[in-house]
Amino acid sequence: MYYFLAPFVTYHAVLIAAAIIPAIFLMVHVYRLDRLEKEDPRLLWELVKAGIFSSLIALVEERVLGVILDMTVAQNTVLYNVILYFGIVAFAEESSKYIMLKRRSWHSPEFNCQYDGVIYAVFVSLGFALWENISYVMMYGFGTAVVRAVTAIPGHACFGVFMGVFYAAAKKFERIGWQSRSKSCRVLAVLVPALLHGAYDYIATTANDEVSMYFVFFVLALFVASYVLIGKAAKTDEYMM
Repeated sequence: MYYFLAPFVTYHAVLIAAAIIPAIFLMVHVYRLDRLEKEDPRLLWELVKAGIFSSLIALVEERVLGVILDMTVAQNTVLYNVILYFGIVAFAEESSKYIMLKRRSWHSPEFNCQYDGVIYAVFVSLGFALWENISYVMMYGFGTAVVRAVTAIPGHACFGVFMGVFYAAAKKFERIGWQSRSKSCRVLAVLVPALLHGAYDYIATTANDEVSMYFVFFVLALFVASYVLIGKAAKTDEYMM
């Protein structure tokens, strides 16, 4: 008697699959590069859930700060866009990812190799991207899934790579007693991804025909740099003291 619902259910199942498959593909790729000691799948699932929760934290921060911005700065100005994309969206999202990342993995006994930090940060970032992608795809349809599969989801993964490199370095310095360097790396683990994220959003949303080419080059450079970084991190992975 519910056969009439089948097309509706099938369509939404396809949308959800299109939203999550790119993130899962990248998670598997990052996981398979771990050559020293595979991480516990239960921990990785906890990190994905942490990423999903971080997207909810960021959403609240963005809504509140966005209202304050609208009341204090004229819209559609350069200053407004810089504050919005760098100071609010990028920082809220990357800091919320970092908070959940550190809360869930910093004291974990599993965190004993350099590459672990990259895996953890990427899984949190892709958990964030996965949930965000489902929301966008359910609102705007399959075409959005295709576009985000080659832009936004890999973008979040790239931000996670940069976060993870500094996060792992912070853990290494903390273990050998270099607290000041560890603190600097923890700051960079938020700051560098936030700057990259802000630049990504700013260029993407303010692009005209001329600026669009700069966005393409920026994305390609981001992807290549992240690919090189993660490859190097995997190949030079070592146990931390």
